[in-house]
Amino acid sequence: MELERTTMTETFTEEQKNYLDGFVTGSGLRRGLSLPVAPAPAARPTDIHSAARDRLTAAGKKLVNEEQAKSAKDGLALWDEVMAHARDARFPKGTDVFMFKFQGLFHVAPAQDSFMCRLRLPAGIVNSHQLRGLADLAVDCAGGYADVTTRANFQLREIGPRNTINLLTGLADLGIVARGSGADNIRNVTASPTAGIDPQELVDTRPLAREQHHYILNHKEMYGLPRKFNIAFDGGGTIAALEDTNDIGYTAVRVSADGIKKAHGACSVGVEPGTYFRLTLGGITGHKDFARDTGLMVKSEDCVTVSHAIVNAFSEHGDRTDRKRARLKYVLDKMGFDGFLKEVEKHLAPLRTLTPSSPHPLIKFPLDLCDPRPPVDRTAHVGVHPQKQPGKVYVGVVLPVGRMTAAQMKGVAAIADQYGSGHVRLTVWQNLIIPDIAHANVDAVKSAIEALGLDHSATAVRAGLVACTGSAGCKFAAANTKRHATQIADHLDATLKLDVPINIHLTGCHHSCAQHYIGDIGLIATKVAVGDDMHEGYHLHVGGGYGVDKAIATELQRDVLATDAPLVVERVLRAYLDHRKPGEEFSAFARRTDAAQFKAMIGQPAAIAA
Repeated sequence: MELERTTMTETFTEEQKNYLDGFVTGSGLRRGLSLPVAPAPAARPTDIHSAARDRLTAAGKKLVNEEQAKSAKDGLALWDEVMAHARDARFPKGTDVFMFKFQGLFHVAPAQDSFMCRLRLPAGIVNSHQLRGLADLAVDCAGGYADVTTRANFQLREIGPRNTINLLTGLADLGIVARGSGADNIRNVTASPTAGIDPQELVDTRPLAREQHHYILNHKEMYGLPRKFNIAFDGGGTIAALEDTNDIGYTAVRVSADGIKKAHGACSVGVEPGTYFRLTLGGITGHKDFARDTGLMVKSEDCVTVSHAIVNAFSEHGDRTDRKRARLKYVLDKMGFDGFLKEVEKHLAPLRTLTPSSPHPLIKFPLDLCDPRPPVDRTAHVGVHPQKQPGKVYVGVVLPVGRMTAAQMKGVAAIADQYGSGHVRLTVWQNLIIPDIAHANVDAVKSAIEALGLDHSATAVRAGLVACTGSAGCKFAAANTKRHATQIADHLDATLKLDVPINIHLTGCHHSCAQHYIGDIGLIATKVAVGDDMHEGYHLHVGGGYGVDKAIATELQRDVLATDAPLVVERVLRAYLDHRKPGEEFSAFARRTDAAQFKAMIGQPAAIAA
């Protein structure tokens, strides 16, 4: 059957024909003009990541598996998959192991056939209600304990696959999130643990850590970076925040009128007397680098926006083809500080239009014309210390290699409620602080802490003892660091009397979660051959430090068996006690003593010599 052609006059009414005639005339189609083109949709914030990947592939480079996984799947939108895995009691496989970390879930096989969940506690602050709730979740969904991390945070371990959803919803009920606590995201935001109560602090960093935390949670482009990322705020308090080990470190400084007068000229333009934050970038001590001073002064109200611009510049230029060189340090090495900061300014310009109060221009000022930072007390995170609030003290509680049982968590919460202000602060030294205690209640608090099997005082060794999870819970670790740290401390306390604090850091692998390079004595795990067998052991480093004494420790001895480590560390410390100058700290002694001299002083343990 032949189809008939239909004309407009045969199908439209007179009214419709008049309407169409007016539309065509008004649009200019009769004059041969095209219809207006709709504007392109606005770029989504997360396009910065896809654009960076596209540039690399267009240049013929191959993305690492993790980048391919992020391109194919949104790690923040895996709720249905996590639920399905929980329902079927399944663990993720392949790159989904990596993607589940966006939800804070780490499948840690083969160390444990279970999940670990890392939280987000800005500035390490947790209230007593949350602490009790975490204790219940540890019992109901995990292994009945929690580990305090070197980012002033909690990790729950031994989580079965069926318990993941109950754990995540339980955390949400407590007002705690785990989103983005792993994978290529910004880790827990740290700050001075005595913020707001420290007699010598320059700035209370709690509001900044909280603001930064919520800013990250509510800006999707702050996820899926080329690699993990750390941000810290140091307010000049008694306890160091170790901000110089972070990708972005903000260090509070005070500028006096006299300092500005000495500066005069271009380097003092825009600087007024007051407190600022020095911006430092590129800390990654596992790769033997501290954050370096940029020379820039940032006002408190601008820090979070400046962080966003830095993260955007990193997202644009970070290496997504080599995981080993993907951190911010390597972008800075490649571009130089001046080149990278120009990119930061480029990203800061549009952000200025989005903020309620436009950020001030970044200004430079000589560091040596700022007032010196108030001194750090290396033992201030342990024991009883005065607060700036009259009649109040805080008590630093020692946790054995950072671990607390659920019963201890509930007990600490009860102490904070009865004698404090209902909250505690975790520290980067893997312990916690109970603030706002009246002088009259100090003895009662000490007794309550002791009744929990914890302590409020520590030896010179235990006060600075840091250990990562180790092989008992981490698939990367080559040794059981927590057990060996305890053995070293037990041995040293029984054989030595130290009159100065000593930081001993044990880390299980190259990721250096326990930051062995900044310890007075740092041990990184390895496997040591004994005949045909491989045994747990360590490479031993000495002379690390942080803050004004920052230094990367140097290797002193390789392949120390874990069973020999207590004796080797004892001999290192005996050499220090026997040969130090009056008032000389261990780090200074280690740096002036070359490896050959040091080895001659310590000799070899009998087990190794044999």
